[in-house]
Amino acid sequence: MPDRPPGWSARLRRTRRRVQVWSKRHLPPGLRLVAGLMLMVGGVFGFLPVIGFWMFPLGMAVAALDLMPIIRCVRGRKTRRAKPQKDQC
Repeated sequence: MPDRPPGWSARLRRTRRRVQVWSKRHLPPGLRLVAGLMLMVGGVFGFLPVIGFWMFPLGMAVAALDLMPIIRCVRGRKTRRAKPQKDQC
């Protein structure tokens, strides 16, 4: 296993979080999902220079900003069917 500098994992998490915060502030919700999917597609071509395997997990993180609220909304509707409430989605 190659030796890695100390703190590389924390640095990677900070970078991922910074990209998520930036995309949440500067990209509208529909475009975030498209940008995340494009990053994942670019990550498939990781053997090419510049385009790398680093793009796939970053694309998943960006796309999750839009997908998680949708998943929570659908799960909430399944559990709330017994007693109708005001729709929050």
